[in-house]
Amino acid sequence: MSTATPASAVLAPPQRDPAWTGRLFWLGAVLVLLWPMLVATEFKPWTLWDPSNLQPTTHFLGSFFPPAMAPDFLWLVARETWRTVAIATAGITLGLFIAIPATLLSTRVLSISALSGRMARGPFVLRQILRWSLVVLRSVPELVFALVFVRVVGLGPTAGVLAIALTYGGMLGKVYGEILESGDEHPSATLLRQGSGRLQAFFYAVLPAHAAELTSYTVYRWECAIRSSVVLGFVGAGGLGQQMDSSMKMFNGGEVATMLLVFMALVALADYVSATLRRVLA
Repeated sequence: MSTATPASAVLAPPQRDPAWTGRLFWLGAVLVLLWPMLVATEFKPWTLWDPSNLQPTTHFLGSFFPPAMAPDFLWLVARETWRTVAIATAGITLGLFIAIPATLLSTRVLSISALSGRMARGPFVLRQILRWSLVVLRSVPELVFALVFVRVVGLGPTAGVLAIALTYGGMLGKVYGEILESGDEHPSATLLRQGSGRLQAFFYAVLPAHAAELTSYTVYRWECAIRSSVVLGFVGAGGLGQQMDSSMKMFNGGEVATMLLVFMALVALADYVSATLRRVLA
């Protein structure tokens, strides 16, 4: 008479996570690596609860309520909000004039000379120069560009537009190139071998496969440009940020609260536009 082992005894789940030692090790490794960084940055969040800091903080935050709703101030906020959107949109548009040509000229999938397997020396050198130029543009923060242009063209939105155009032109060009080179190269290579030009291969082979991703990223960068334009206003580049800087210097929390609410509405609008475009292009 044979005795069978119950299935429940064989398949009984372990009482302890078998991978707990590995997780504990990596958690300790992360903490060991993170600790010098926290020390270097003098990260001391407990100072927020120090009585000398807590009282002025709560007083300033308390001044946010109620938000300022005076008609004259709301009209000022509406005008500066429109100016902020205009700065971001104009900056992104100028950035596209930098990013699109650089992408078309530096992307390998659109290179005729690369069809043989190895890119010719001239196109390779041009490709590297363009890529290094994009690296330089996106390496300089738009805030630094804005500080330079404020001294060149003076206070106002022009400095913000130029700063966003240069930095975001480098960012868009880099990511556009990565998106185009991440797809299937066969359609574009086939058109190029049949005698099509770079633009024909782009519009008929590459763009249809990546239109939704390119559009989504462009709208996301437009949303980031709106946030950047607000920050650039603190250095005199105009828009909602410059008005917010003035209100904060006057410790007028109600006006700051109103502008923050408007700013959050702008970001929500950009997110809605991005989602809508993705659905249309899907």
